[in-house]
Order: sequence, then C-alpha cells, then structure tokens
Amino acid sequence: QVQLVESGGGLVQAGGSLKLSCVASGGTFSSYGMGWFRQAPGKERELVARISWLRAITYYADSVKGRFTIARDNAKNTVYLQMNSLKPEDTAVYYCAASYKTEVARTPNYWGQGTQVTVSS
Repeated sequence: QVQLVESGGGLVQAGGSLKLSCVASGGTFSSYGMGWFRQAPGKERELVARISWLRAITYYADSVKGRFTIARDNAKNTVYLQMNSLKPEDTAVYYCAASYKTEVARTPNYWGQGTQVTVSS
C-alpha cells in the first residue's frame, strides 16, 4: 500500500509561484508513474501533469504548458510541481497520484489527500 502526502499549497496572488511536493511511502517509488491532478469547485478532476517511471518523460495539460514543471527525485521518494505565472483559474485542490509501472491516467492506483491552491486576482 502506497501513501502519498502532498504539501506546499496556499494562497498566492496572480502571477506568483508555488511549489507542491508529494512524498510517497510504502512502495518502490521509482517503479511508479507519478502525476498531479486538480479539481476546482463544480468541475471534474483533471490531469495537470505527469512524469513516467522510466526516463522521467513528462506530459502537461495545455492549460499549464510553459508555466508548470513536474519533476521527481527518486532518492527522496518525492514528486514536485513547480507552478509559475499562476492565474485565478488555477485555483483548485491539487492531488498527487501514482500508478505502478505505467503512466498516470484517469484511474491511478493511489491518490493523496489533496492540497488547496488559491490564486487571487
């Protein structure tokens, strides 16, 4: 059983930056594809970014491309999401997710509890 714990959310003004972290425990971190989803009030949960377990290949949603960066540190069992040039529409609960030896998609094996990101205009 893998546990995922997110941190780093908060309140920031438009144009600002935040860095989310997700620490994994209970599994072999390097064997998991990792990703970040978000869910805004009244909207479906959406994939923001993901990073593969092999070669750390990354994918970004069009809405965040060029502003967000996902990275992983296998030695620290941690995946990060650096968010720059934040916009009010980025406001959401952000969830870390993991899938064993595959890319994170709509139904990951594991979810974190979520961290709130609020961007004020």
